[in-house]
Amino acid sequence: MPEWMAGWPFLLVYLAFVLGAGCRSQATYWTGRGIAAGVLRSRWADRFDGPQTRRATASIERWGMPVIPLSFLTVGFQTAVHAAAGLLRLGWLRYTLWAIPGWFVWALVWAGGGMAAIAGAAALAARSPWALAGTCVLVVVAVAVLVRRARRRREERAAVEALAQH
Repeated sequence: MPEWMAGWPFLLVYLAFVLGAGCRSQATYWTGRGIAAGVLRSRWADRFDGPQTRRATASIERWGMPVIPLSFLTVGFQTAVHAAAGLLRLGWLRYTLWAIPGWFVWALVWAGGGMAAIAGAAALAARSPWALAGTCVLVVVAVAVLVRRARRRREERAAVEALAQH
């Protein structure tokens, strides 16, 4: 947690994180809306026209609105989902009502464990930068293995479905 928040009661820290999540998701949504309407022509238009935003758009089109609150449990994909919601011109009220539960979950993750994890990483780095580097390598390898397994399963399912169609 930032030093200036150190003495705050947890509820105030939590509500500050909720407000931050709300402001960030709304700003990203409205940037996407502005690009879709042709009002914003800037570097943001190029940033929002990438593979991750296309995946987010496809996810919303395939799975519907639950993708929005679930996106708050991801890193990176979250921004793409909010931009895609704006690019798809989803109604503001509908988008916001689906985003609000995500704000509260995101804030709980960061006000609780997320900031503790960052503080732990900083403490580990102070004791042994090599231990922090090793831990980071282990986390990256574990994530890569999990992603590879998920992709392999998806490819196997697609191959089975393709065979079943022939």
